[in-house]
Amino acid sequence: MMKMRTLFFTTVVCLFSIGCTNSGNENDRFARLFSGEARVIDLTHSLNSSSPYWPSPDGNPFKHEIIAAHPSGAAILAAYSTPEHFGTHMDAPIHSADGQATVDQLQAADLFGPAAVVDISAKCESEPDYLLSKNDLLEWEEQYGKLPDGAIVLMYSGWSKKWTDYEAYKNQEEMNRMHFPGFSAEAAHFLVNERNIRGIGIDNFSIDYGLSTDFAVHKIFNGAGKYHLENVANVHLLPATGAYLIVAPIKIEGGSGGQVRIFAVLP
Repeated sequence: MMKMRTLFFTTVVCLFSIGCTNSGNENDRFARLFSGEARVIDLTHSLNSSSPYWPSPDGNPFKHEIIAAHPSGAAILAAYSTPEHFGTHMDAPIHSADGQATVDQLQAADLFGPAAVVDISAKCESEPDYLLSKNDLLEWEEQYGKLPDGAIVLMYSGWSKKWTDYEAYKNQEEMNRMHFPGFSAEAAHFLVNERNIRGIGIDNFSIDYGLSTDFAVHKIFNGAGKYHLENVANVHLLPATGAYLIVAPIKIEGGSGGQVRIFAVLP
């Protein structure tokens, strides 16, 4: 048991050092994390029957049923069912690109990385169909430096504020078209071809904006072997740079994705 624990700690130290420019600071961060001194932000929405879901005539697909209960009614044992792509979740590369990795085939090192938070919430407030552009990313780099190797790029649109209001979150009009922001194909090609990132994330339903019919951004990132994080919570609590992400998806064999717990360790 002691050998396993030592191996775990050593592995996390190594992972925290990936893509970092100052190993001393990262070792300090690691020490603070396990001493309880580090500030850790949970970027995950709780799953429940009120969670926003991709519109379906069948209604909310999440189910949680108590099988055995305490006298208080709290669960001793319960069963749940949910689609892979519900709540805060990961799209594994296989999701939109045949032949790419399933969620269980992702390597541990793929699931750790420095966060780069691109805040375009002001633009999205006035334009719900806004697409994050390559220029938005270049402006971010002008202010904070080049995106670090192994980065997980999080787009903050401000949409997570609508999480408890399903109608506002899906923003669906009479033609059944949804309106919410996303990444542009131009930005996707830039991140895949000109930067060395691990994945991307967004604080709404999809990395493709609500009006998308071809889901081009899914295909670009998944086709390059990258994953997506969708319905990410609390992105507004993160600095633009300096946080480190721990991404822990459910390990479904052959899964196209699944629910994920995401933690941000602040600098």
